[in-house]
Amino acid sequence: MQELQGLTQQTTWLLQAENLLLFGPSGVGKTHLAIAITMAMAAQDQACRFFPATALVQLLQKAKAAYDLPAILQKLDRYSLLVIDDISYVRRSELETSVLFELICHRYERRSLLVTSNQPFREWDDIFPNGSMTVAAVDRLVHHCHIIGIKGESYRQKAAAARVSSDQSNPPT
Repeated sequence: MQELQGLTQQTTWLLQAENLLLFGPSGVGKTHLAIAITMAMAAQDQACRFFPATALVQLLQKAKAAYDLPAILQKLDRYSLLVIDDISYVRRSELETSVLFELICHRYERRSLLVTSNQPFREWDDIFPNGSMTVAAVDRLVHHCHIIGIKGESYRQKAAAARVSSDQSNPPT
């Protein structure tokens, strides 16, 4: 987490168009960290935009259908940091992932991406429609990149377990 703290305190990684990838199981705080990093960068006068992956894909698909994808990609370039939260929930539809792939290629070595995922790279073939597209996307993402793995149990599951145990000790009358 030392590296993560350093990334929130300076903007060099954004100025160098480096990416940040946060990996870990569901519920360990990846989205929370992505929001905190986004806020820290915004506090340092960096333009940032946060997207759930499915919402971003829908935006890009609409733009592509309207033959406006290059213009939308250009508009997104105004953000030095673009966050794609939960990329693992995008699934192997050529329509969905081709626009995501185009975004990754467009931003490569130009602007930074922060991507959260609950799946390791070896399972990203479930996201992109073919192995060569997966390899090319991962290759671009990791070339200038900080990768943070988060381990632990789901905070939501821990909270639910605590509620269950307290409910059992104080049953309703």
